[in-house]
Amino acid sequence: MSSRFFALVILLLTIPVVQVFAQDNNSGPAAKVAPTPQVLEAQGVTIEFAATPIRGRQPRLVAGEEVRLGFKITGTSGAVPLSNLRPTAWIDQRKSRETSEPQACREKVQSFLQSSFAKRPVLDLNGYFILTLNQEPNISVIDPLSGFGGSKLYTLIALPSPGEDWVMRTADQNRLYVSMPAVNQVAVIDLTTWKSIAMIGAGTKPTRLALQNDGRYLWVGNEQGVAVIDTSSLKAVAQIMTGAGSHEFAFTDDDRFAFVTNKQDGTLSVIDTRELAPSPLKDIKLGGSPVAIAFSPLSKAVYVANEDGTIAVVDAGRFETLAQMKTQPGLRSLGLQPDGRYGFAVSTAVNSVFVFDLTSNKVIHSVAVGPGADQITFTKQFAYVRSSGSEYVHMIKLADLGKEAALSRFPAGQKAPKEAAAYSLANAIVPAPEEGSVIVANPSDRMIYYYTEGMAAPMGSFQNYRRVPKALLVFDNGLRETARGFYSTTIRLDSPGFYDAVFLLDSPRAVHCFDFTVDDNPVQPKQKKESLAAQPLTNESAFAGEPYTFRFKLIETTAGVAKANLNDVGVLVFLAPGIWQDRVEAKPIAGGAYEINFVPPQPGVYYVHFRIPSLDVPFSQIMPLVLDVKKK
Repeated sequence: MSSRFFALVILLLTIPVVQVFAQDNNSGPAAKVAPTPQVLEAQGVTIEFAATPIRGRQPRLVAGEEVRLGFKITGTSGAVPLSNLRPTAWIDQRKSRETSEPQACREKVQSFLQSSFAKRPVLDLNGYFILTLNQEPNISVIDPLSGFGGSKLYTLIALPSPGEDWVMRTADQNRLYVSMPAVNQVAVIDLTTWKSIAMIGAGTKPTRLALQNDGRYLWVGNEQGVAVIDTSSLKAVAQIMTGAGSHEFAFTDDDRFAFVTNKQDGTLSVIDTRELAPSPLKDIKLGGSPVAIAFSPLSKAVYVANEDGTIAVVDAGRFETLAQMKTQPGLRSLGLQPDGRYGFAVSTAVNSVFVFDLTSNKVIHSVAVGPGADQITFTKQFAYVRSSGSEYVHMIKLADLGKEAALSRFPAGQKAPKEAAAYSLANAIVPAPEEGSVIVANPSDRMIYYYTEGMAAPMGSFQNYRRVPKALLVFDNGLRETARGFYSTTIRLDSPGFYDAVFLLDSPRAVHCFDFTVDDNPVQPKQKKESLAAQPLTNESAFAGEPYTFRFKLIETTAGVAKANLNDVGVLVFLAPGIWQDRVEAKPIAGGAYEINFVPPQPGVYYVHFRIPSLDVPFSQIMPLVLDVKKK
């Protein structure tokens, strides 16, 4: 099992948070580009490091642009790639161009392996984040593996209105797209900064979102039909008048054609993605109300589930219906097994999953599951079925489906999800990065559960801090083996300067700081404001209804020194999700620190924000601290 899995199990058992703090590093402009690739030979292995800009023709790295970091690990002869390793890496910024000595590099590794406020990297490339699409107009970002002092809430992304659906593109952009029907927009979130970078008009009441396989276009279902957004320019490039009703999407594996369902009209629209004509290339009459769709690259066919219980099989090249499979009324969702052998149709009305063979186009199993079954998610070994009327998640074993459909289940909470009256088009169950594990959102419990296959119950749970989680996504920002022996990820550094890619391999043992340089970006606005981070100093627990003194320092991150004797540090303390707040002025005290006094009215999670008018620092610039107030 992976080291991340064991770390997760341990941290799930820890006591909840006291405070959380994060910082940024800034530096002056870089003067020299470190040569890449760089090679290290140690303990019988060769590690080759390269930092490559994803866009642009110049080999140099510039601030604000995506960079592909890669580590090629082979035997010392260079002939045998070493696969299935677990390398660990961090990005750290140096104050000068002098490279890190071996001892200094080892000290960095020791510091980064500890959850400490003293020294944190600019980027940690070893974990992942759980994102929850909440009933409230925001997205929770939860760090399940680290978190300072046991806290899991990393940040909160505010939205203009509640999100309905979302989709993530991490191959080269690290962007999240969220539909918001109440404001007729799609929000674009930069996952490297956790900030919204665009709000795109997407027609009346945009709901379902889908990305092409190549990520070029984002497709948005709205009341007029379909809006198409260019993910590079972040502008709508087409509005296609399809049939009426809600829409679902599927694409051929080469992205040549898009297939769009039209529930009210009972049709399937075929769209040429190269032309993006105002009208579909063809509309196929299905004879039912389509509610779900999937494309099989093996059979080159599109499978469309209709509400009346029929499943239409459409040739993706000739645009003709090949077959109709009959199940039971009330179909809600559709999914294909990862290896493409079997399909699964979920019926909410009869609480069943119908398994069909894609080679014969015949239904081979009917599996009874929980009441209100409405979603299906896959790992390599199981299909997971969420039932809105039950707290139990049902699992269908994928092996030996030709003979039987073995069924098991586990509880994901104490209440049925539908008791929260919160629903999203997006999935509430998603695979975890650890193989054979899933993460489940239960909106009624306001909790997220972590389950690993073979267990009778979840391994643990995460709070969502009083918010109602409707759907989940996992953003894996760690190194991934993208080719045999090649481990890589995509990052973006907003500040120019001298950096270390701090690398650790446990077995065989290797520790090294590969250096690279990030230049000024001539088209990026210069950062005029000081980069500050808040550091908590108070260790005492806070209790509801009792006076509490909270002390902190403001650290200038480039120099690493405290900003002392400021007389206009304003502090905003609020109880999540905003039901109580207090604004106070911080008092400078000895040692360059500050303090405030307030009385938290009730137990819960409190956010502490800071602003400094004399330095032109608003509340949004400094990462807030988090305080867990307990019941006396």
